[in-house]
Amino acid sequence: MSAIKKLLEKMRHNPRDWRIDQLETIARHYSINVRKSGGSHVVFDHPKWVELLCVPAHRPIKPIYVKKLMSLIDSLGDDQ
Repeated sequence: MSAIKKLLEKMRHNPRDWRIDQLETIARHYSINVRKSGGSHVVFDHPKWVELLCVPAHRPIKPIYVKKLMSLIDSLGDDQ
């Protein structure tokens, strides 16, 4: 199992205490665009998604944002 897959599984089992750079790493692996506008939020988007995921970049990342990212990754399926 690759390091990204292991990290993703850890996030699924415990969505608490993650850093924004870890979310960015997973997002880039799944070809999700990561936008930082210099503000306090990071925006994740993908052409297949209808919505954007806007995550506050301060630590710790709230579990709801981690769960939402996992849900959006699941919606991509295996074909990305």
